[in-house]
Amino acid sequence: MAIDLKKEQAATLSRLPMAYSRFTRLLFWGMDFFYGAKLTFGKMRLLEILARIPYQAWEIKQYHRMNSQFSDPAAVESAEDIIRWGRDAQDNEFWHLKVINIRIERDGIRLNWFKDRFVPRVAAFKYGVFCRFLALVCIETAFKLNAEFEDHAERAYMGFVKNHPELDDQPFDTERSSAYKDLNNWGNVFRRMGLDERDHMNNSLLRCDRENEMAPYASQG
Repeated sequence: MAIDLKKEQAATLSRLPMAYSRFTRLLFWGMDFFYGAKLTFGKMRLLEILARIPYQAWEIKQYHRMNSQFSDPAAVESAEDIIRWGRDAQDNEFWHLKVINIRIERDGIRLNWFKDRFVPRVAAFKYGVFCRFLALVCIETAFKLNAEFEDHAERAYMGFVKNHPELDDQPFDTERSSAYKDLNNWGNVFRRMGLDERDHMNNSLLRCDRENEMAPYASQG
């Protein structure tokens, strides 16, 4: 069934954002400090660089989990599910990053060595350390924070298209990215990216609920 991307955009913008935690608000504040409150392609680039990191941290955690709980079929199945989902999500976030770079090249945007090269590297390192630590101590909280991050990204992309209606008149070169070969303009590309982030948010919340259900059993050893 074909998805009405404009309808989904309206649904996103009519929905209240999640109640973000202090850490998530601090993360978004840091992005606004370096890049400004408005969403730019440089800020999108940072969003997508950071977006893959939690899934990588969870994958490492789940492999350790399987090594220590290999005799527990339910634990192994849960770990494999998180790994499969995380890899799909990582691939999807990387597609987003490729698309953003295509747009940067298209517009001839010159990257700033500090904001677009130094800051992302430092942010990715620090965020990676934090995500690995959080995956180790409380995977449920890790899922919750990721849902907040993805909710923010969804709203950012949908709002970006609303603020730039000219994107609907700009054709998308599908030969540069097979991931969105069925989309014919940049407006729909960013709407689809926003919808991808919604899927990531919902999957994070789903697994957060599963961890809640499993908590009484996990606490028994």
